[in-house]
Amino acid sequence: MAKIVMYCTEVCPYCVRAEQLLRRKGITDIEKIRVDLQPEMMDVMIRKSGRRTVPQIFINDEHVGGYDDMAALDRAGKLDAMLAHNH
Repeated sequence: MAKIVMYCTEVCPYCVRAEQLLRRKGITDIEKIRVDLQPEMMDVMIRKSGRRTVPQIFINDEHVGGYDDMAALDRAGKLDAMLAHNH
């Protein structure tokens, strides 16, 4: 199973959509890093992703971007392979 890390906040609708998409794909183990509860993790997220918006999603330590980016990967038929790849 792929390792999923998602930087998120509690009230972000795109974070909720990203989690729903992953759950539809059978992914239940998502490491959520709440930057609203851990502001110091925002700096880590920005360093790792180059972006300031949430969610920022990493699959097996590879930055895939936000919800729109992950949904685009899914539409292109690439997300399933990424999720199937073991870390």
